[in-house]
Amino acid sequence: MARANSIGFFTATTIVVANMIGAGIFTSLGFQLVDTVNTWSILILWSLGALMALCGALSYAELGTYWVRSGGEYHFLSKAFHPVLGYLSGWVSLTIGFSAPVALSAMALGKYVAPYLDVPDMVLAVGTILVISFFHSLSIKRSSILQNITTLLKVFIILVLIYFGFAKTPTASAYLWDLSWKDELILPAFAVSFVYVTFSYSGWNAAAYIVDEIRDSRKNLPKALLLGTIVVSILYLLLNFVFLRQNPLDAISGQLEIGQITAISLFGEEGGALLSFGIALMLLSCISAMVWVGPRVTQVLAEDHRLWSWFSMKTKKQVPIRAIWLQTTITLLLLLTGTFEQVLIYSGFVLQLFAALTVAGVFVVRKRDRSKKGFKSPLFPIPQIIFLILSIWVLVYLVMAKPLETGLGLLNLVLGFLIYTYDGFYSKKLPKL
Repeated sequence: MARANSIGFFTATTIVVANMIGAGIFTSLGFQLVDTVNTWSILILWSLGALMALCGALSYAELGTYWVRSGGEYHFLSKAFHPVLGYLSGWVSLTIGFSAPVALSAMALGKYVAPYLDVPDMVLAVGTILVISFFHSLSIKRSSILQNITTLLKVFIILVLIYFGFAKTPTASAYLWDLSWKDELILPAFAVSFVYVTFSYSGWNAAAYIVDEIRDSRKNLPKALLLGTIVVSILYLLLNFVFLRQNPLDAISGQLEIGQITAISLFGEEGGALLSFGIALMLLSCISAMVWVGPRVTQVLAEDHRLWSWFSMKTKKQVPIRAIWLQTTITLLLLLTGTFEQVLIYSGFVLQLFAALTVAGVFVVRKRDRSKKGFKSPLFPIPQIIFLILSIWVLVYLVMAKPLETGLGLLNLVLGFLIYTYDGFYSKKLPKL
């Protein structure tokens, strides 16, 4: 019998799609084009991102059907390796894992539509976060309705953009199909550009964070993760073709509002303004998905650690309301204190580190229980090895090229470890429950 507050395969898939399609695809290409200009290089970057996301989705699907509990990396790493790793990943999820992408999407949303509304973009970003957080504080059913509607509209708008992007003959193009891609592939800038790509693909694991809320999760979790990842990967590759096809290089290199620039190129100022609101709707869907998913990690962590136990409370409608507003507070702090690029790289380093450790957990599962039933990642261990190799590549080049941001990420882990240590001391001081 299905739980009253559970969600089905369709909603689980829309959560994956909505988490993946956010600020990254409409903003990161401009940063990549500063140092990586060959079209082959760009397409290789985004194809590698798709491959990596698919390998990760296969791995998380196996872990999520073996250890069936919400929480994502927090739960997987605690089971596979040691509770301290799970705690640190939960700490990262709380402080930047979801808060940073929400802040980034809200920044982008403000920049896209604030000029048309004559409202400061920061005011619009803060207001959006507060309204969405309030809505998700009501019930899972209302969260599902909001998520399904906004995600379907998001996909429709993207398809419209892709259709006209290929149908209209461009006046100028950023296409560059020469052999310079061979030189670009070995530059540190190519690896750093891949960080922007991995950020854009982040969210392929979204449904794994809410396993407890998915009906028949052993069947529907793998389907949602894989279908959502494949759909978004195809849309991303087509969108990048459109962005490069419809704009000259100097118009989009280093620019944040790639989607808006392309919309104006396709439809003129009025049409561009209309589509900018459409892109804002897509970002709204992304913010909604992460506000839904992120607090579930905090709530599960709070169930296991008494220092955080106040945030484990759920309403009668099974909404972790305290965890939602804790994440909202952290998001607003990031929004008001960080720049787009700094927050992106700062969060990208530690998130990639824990995703790699989690994928490595598949080897632990296979060693512990070779006869386990449920979903098994096909072609094991090839997808896991691919994911780990690409992750190491990104992490090494991030340390080399962005030492300040990666240092901040590692400092955040040190802080998390100190809190973990205090958590253990605090729990021993309290009487047993």
